[in-house]
Amino acid sequence: MDVAGVTYSFGDIKVDPGARRVVRNGVDLELEPKAFAVLVALLESAGKALARDDLLDQVWGHRHVTPGVLNRVVGHLRKALGDDAENPRYIQTLHGVGYRFLAEVERIPARSGHFAPLGASTSPSAADQPLPTAPDAGASVVAGGRRATDKAAASAAAAEDLIAPRRRIGLTSSLLVLGLGVLIAGLVVFLIQRGDSQSTRPAASIAVLPFTNLGGADNGYFVDGLTEEMRSALSSVAGLKVAASITPAVREASGDAKALGAKLGVATVLEASVRREGDALRISARLSDTRTGFTVWSETFDRRLLDVFDTQSRIANEVVESLLGVLPAERDALRKRLSPTKNVEAFDDYLEGLQLLRQAKAADSDQQAIARFDHALQKDSGFARAQAGICLAEIRNFENLHSATAYENARIACQRALNMDSSLAEVSIALGDLYRVQGQLDQAIVEFKHAASDPATAVESNIGLAKIYALKKQPEQVKEYFAKALAISPNDPLVHAAIGYQHYLDGQLKPAIGAYRKAVELAPDNADLWIALGGLLGASGNTADAEQALQRSIAIEPRYSALTDLGFIRFQAGDFAESVKLQRRALALNPTDFMAWANLGMALNAQATTQHEAHEAFEQAATRAQQYVDINSDDARAIAALGLYRAILGDKELALALVHRAERLQVHEAEVAMFNAETFARLGDIKAARERIARARQLGVPESAISSNAVFRRLGLLDSKGGEQQSQ
Repeated sequence: MDVAGVTYSFGDIKVDPGARRVVRNGVDLELEPKAFAVLVALLESAGKALARDDLLDQVWGHRHVTPGVLNRVVGHLRKALGDDAENPRYIQTLHGVGYRFLAEVERIPARSGHFAPLGASTSPSAADQPLPTAPDAGASVVAGGRRATDKAAASAAAAEDLIAPRRRIGLTSSLLVLGLGVLIAGLVVFLIQRGDSQSTRPAASIAVLPFTNLGGADNGYFVDGLTEEMRSALSSVAGLKVAASITPAVREASGDAKALGAKLGVATVLEASVRREGDALRISARLSDTRTGFTVWSETFDRRLLDVFDTQSRIANEVVESLLGVLPAERDALRKRLSPTKNVEAFDDYLEGLQLLRQAKAADSDQQAIARFDHALQKDSGFARAQAGICLAEIRNFENLHSATAYENARIACQRALNMDSSLAEVSIALGDLYRVQGQLDQAIVEFKHAASDPATAVESNIGLAKIYALKKQPEQVKEYFAKALAISPNDPLVHAAIGYQHYLDGQLKPAIGAYRKAVELAPDNADLWIALGGLLGASGNTADAEQALQRSIAIEPRYSALTDLGFIRFQAGDFAESVKLQRRALALNPTDFMAWANLGMALNAQATTQHEAHEAFEQAATRAQQYVDINSDDARAIAALGLYRAILGDKELALALVHRAERLQVHEAEVAMFNAETFARLGDIKAARERIARARQLGVPESAISSNAVFRRLGLLDSKGGEQQSQ
């Protein structure tokens, strides 16, 4: 019999399979999907013994779930129905066999192809004139960001039925409409006040908690990588809602499964522990119901490391089948997504590189990431995701280190990744970033929008689009795409960092500092986020907090950018010897950044005993800045900095040309004004220097940054006669 064409009635309970509803005394019961399916199977065979294996076949599509899963589901059913295992009215346990439904069941056929609401009138006005169901806002059927196929749409629609069953109500008068409106309004208020309702937790929804590492600190990258691979794979399943990435801090603050469900709005949570020792791998996984706290499914896999892809696929399939039922089409898709390479050692290198790449603004980490991706490619020469990782890391090197060599490396790596697999979203992200730094903004938009359709890269693509529209000077689109990234991953520190960096580029220091403070709150052990926060605090004139943030970063791991920034702060404070030491330490870690060479030149020039060394440092700065500007011709700060270096080296004509070129771009205006003020001062144009100082103040450059400039002080640009000194 087609169970969707009948309504089952027993005692004070009615079950409508077509609408996925169970009503007891007129009140809807909340049943998880598997419990509902077990109930329907028992009702269909009411009065007969139903073997455990048959139930598992019908509901789970296999028999390799743990025995406790079925026991738990039946226990959930008994509680919902008001039944007692010792003295059952409805569900009898047949020990060693299975279960039997005891009560007499009435089967009521549906009328005219439509089902009346349970407990409602079945008159023609109520049952034969169904009201079309409006789509739930924000619940359109999308598979992994792409419009779902008919088959995928059907799966998603089935899942939606579990969440918001269709209620077909005939309208007989305007009075009924008014009454219905009042009733709905009251229901909305009730649901809002209730908060932890069925409507806020879709049945087919899950949060993937950070996997627990039981194999030592050096395996952290591997375990973190498995977590993200699993979350991304499940996000691609049509009809399954997957929560954004969860940081360990959020996990620890949220408590047990029930608390997590309430906080994240999901019906289930997946957690796992991973122990890797040599070639041995043990993964223990558990899926928990957040309403009850009960375990839906659990299993421990003792495997070889070589079997990690199959193990991940098994876990993903268990989750999908527990929440959505058997979806054979998803099995191959999940297996493919969770097996990006056939070489597990290459995969291990890739995950380590990926973790290094995810660290914000870290030149040292970028170099290490490139090395790991290279190792992965040595073991699997066609590993496109690793090649795309090299492209991204080299682009960051180009932007952070101002290295022309890095740009060429990025271009080659992106082309190789494109040749390996042009369909990969990770390749589109890398290409989008390459087009962005090349100034080919429309092509970048195409690549980022392609990547937005894949859940694994949706956050990165929306951040990329926000950056593009910032370059296009379209602030509304910038807000839109950053908002999308935050909606997908609200607790991702790198999303907050990206937003903060854009505020900084826009000259908005206060919101930039706020965004980075949020980022370090979410990731307090990320040295690179502390570096960025320290730089912003320094730019705002808060040198004490800036120095504290930079020292915090160095304590976690000394990086060249923290050392050069801290050296500049010591320079501003007049501690030139310490500034020289810090700049030399920075350049020992990274000799390619022209800013660090210029910082060293300033510190050397400030001391009579080292002034003779300053010229060589500025030569290095000018040469490297020129190489960078030749590629990135729209970076106004770099152009203005190069103008200053040329002025210091005595090339007046080129320095003036660079001053005007930087100002014509009309971006990063505060920093450009500061660079150009010193350039004019060194060239002897005091009036123009004072005009730029006034402009810098107007744009929010702190007085401490202006007054600490030795050239301004020496030339009397800050005294009262010049009209530039302002009271504090």
